[in-house]
Amino acid sequence: MALLKKCFLPALGLLLAYYFYPTTDNFRPEMLQGKKVIVTGASTGIGEQIAYHLARMGAHLVVTAWTEEKTEEVISECLKLGAASAHFIPGTMEDLVFAEQVVTKAGKLMVGLDMLILNHVRTGKLNYFDGDVASLCKTMDVNFFSFITMTSAALPMLKDTSGSIVLVSSVSGKISSPFVAGYSATKFALDGFYSSLQTEFQMMNVNASITLCILGYIGTETEEKFLSGILKNVKPALKEECTLSIIKGGVLRQKEIGYLFSVSFSVWNPNRMINECFVSQKYDIDKFKENQQLP
Repeated sequence: MALLKKCFLPALGLLLAYYFYPTTDNFRPEMLQGKKVIVTGASTGIGEQIAYHLARMGAHLVVTAWTEEKTEEVISECLKLGAASAHFIPGTMEDLVFAEQVVTKAGKLMVGLDMLILNHVRTGKLNYFDGDVASLCKTMDVNFFSFITMTSAALPMLKDTSGSIVLVSSVSGKISSPFVAGYSATKFALDGFYSSLQTEFQMMNVNASITLCILGYIGTETEEKFLSGILKNVKPALKEECTLSIIKGGVLRQKEIGYLFSVSFSVWNPNRMINECFVSQKYDIDKFKENQQLP
């Protein structure tokens, strides 16, 4: 037991540190200069701060949210901060037709697309699940199906530019949490769908990246109101620093990043590592392509 403590545990600590904390940060703000980016849920909180960071870096922006007046203020601030261009498209992601149209309109406004940052969310109230399936369906439309709809519409442009998809998700999509069953289900669904899509991209040599951002308690007005008095002895992370880590993760094409306790780290996912190393090698891609052509 003493030998275990002296040798194995320190080695395990070093291994986890290697996976959780990247040793290099090759990000430079000029990487975003002139890039064409869509940011959803940009009227407040994380989306708003992402837009401001991108504006300072000289990106072209199309932002969207359902609160038109506030989003106009965000656009005005982005132009002051140095955005190459800035436009907004107001609407609700409960409407999947709107979700698709946002991408189409943004592509025309910016003449292409380099990065799609999906940040919008429907939360609801903390409560036991009460059997309200209709409300759950709305949450699934906003938090899951609209993400896929926008991704599908954006992929042709992102393949042309070797672009990036960035998904703002939650620790509630990795660890089961009480009082948010519906919300948590949508986040687990995002993880499952986009993790599978990442593997498909790798197998089919699609040069577009997917970054899943796993966030904890971030100090936005919405989250502080939402979680006030619920979490014990947990200090929220700064939204400005968190949002910069989200942008870095997308630009550096990281598969997953986490931001839980004011520290950004790469998420160590042994299941995904096993899948990439072993499972995907078991598929005959040429045979699959051949079968796809059959009636």
